[in-house]
Amino acid sequence: MEKARKPIPIYQAVIPFLAVIILGLLSVLKWKIGMNIPIIFGILVAAIIGLINGKKWNEMQKGLVDGVSRALPALFIMIIIGAIMGSWLQGGIISTLIYYGLKIISPEFFIPAACLVTAIVAVSTGTSFTSIATVGLALMVTGLGMGFSAPVLAGAIISGAYFGDCLSPLSDTPNLASAVTGTNLFDLIRHLAKTQIPALLISLIVFFFLGRNEAVNNMADLETIKGITNGLKDSFVISPFLLIVPMLTIVFSIKKVPAIPSLVFIAILGALCALFVQKAEIGSVLGTMTSGFVSETGNEMVDNLLTRGGINSMGGTIILLTSAVGLGGILEEIGALDAILNVILKGVKSDGSLVLVTVFSGLFVAFATGAQLLAIVIPARMYQSAFKERNLSNVNLGRISQSIGAIAINIVPWSVPALFAEKILGVPAIEFIPYVIFAFATIVVNIVYGYTGFTMEKKNKEYINERN
Repeated sequence: MEKARKPIPIYQAVIPFLAVIILGLLSVLKWKIGMNIPIIFGILVAAIIGLINGKKWNEMQKGLVDGVSRALPALFIMIIIGAIMGSWLQGGIISTLIYYGLKIISPEFFIPAACLVTAIVAVSTGTSFTSIATVGLALMVTGLGMGFSAPVLAGAIISGAYFGDCLSPLSDTPNLASAVTGTNLFDLIRHLAKTQIPALLISLIVFFFLGRNEAVNNMADLETIKGITNGLKDSFVISPFLLIVPMLTIVFSIKKVPAIPSLVFIAILGALCALFVQKAEIGSVLGTMTSGFVSETGNEMVDNLLTRGGINSMGGTIILLTSAVGLGGILEEIGALDAILNVILKGVKSDGSLVLVTVFSGLFVAFATGAQLLAIVIPARMYQSAFKERNLSNVNLGRISQSIGAIAINIVPWSVPALFAEKILGVPAIEFIPYVIFAFATIVVNIVYGYTGFTMEKKNKEYINERN
């Protein structure tokens, strides 16, 4: 029992992390077999380290179960998003968005517009996943039809989605950061805006120049765009009335309808569009919601991108998410995360260095586990006393934890958000990550604020909810 209470030596604590990162890089970059095996191997290594340090298997198994249980809402949402994609595709909703997008959006401004439109939708809906899977997918197909490169398009869409997700009071991640740090949600969101708006503006400027260069050098000819729009019109009933469904999605979020019931209703609306607008049979619609939609527009590029969706298509992502949060749970249970973060904390000498270690701790957890929840919760919990000692308000800690755990995690190729976007948008994570400008800008802005003191609230201007 005495042995079990001893902290894990730092050299042992880093072994599971190194195992996941090294095997993960080889798996993703060289062997092209994904992250399931590296994460399972990391769980095995963590269990061995735990046994060496006196942990019993039953305790570590509880850590695995606790880690997975925290992710259950996200798992259900992914299942429903698979059904939404299938019904929206067969219902012609995605095709309608693509059709009007090709008609009205200027090519020169398309890339920043894709970022901004996705951001607006994500703020309204409070979910990056749904925004990417619906409007994001439509913008992806539209941009490819215009001749833009897939990695740049994906980077812009993901950047916008996570800006919106970060600043929406309906999103789970700012609510989580608020709860963990004991801050008022709306005060935290106002504080987040001080970093996220500058980061978004930087992103939009970069995307404008990237988009303008591609518009000049690689623009598809009018015949290509005409072929896409004609193919969509021949295969679907295109109607502005179908845009009511995305608008209702936003309305539900504004009215604060709970996420899972509202998403189920949105999936049903898509199915009704397929039945009554596209004249599909009920068996076909249910099959599409289960197994995905098969596009037959005659345009190979469009068909490849629109042949997707369905509950079954989310199976791989759900398995990976389950494994990742399980890994985080066992690492937390054996004390590996605490051991590493305690060593890091010893190097803090100033407000700037505290912000820096908080940022890199979040990135460390993100690279080790690939899980948003852990990348937010662990640094937020570990550094509260350090922020208090330096007379810094917890809104600063909440802002950094949210920024890194929910946004910057997209630069991790095996993270759940990156792999989800890879699945939906059809672009390998390793290719679009350099273009997720918003994630990199968020990291830089937070560090600059830490060293300059700009926007760093002191406790004498405390935003902590009095009820806490």
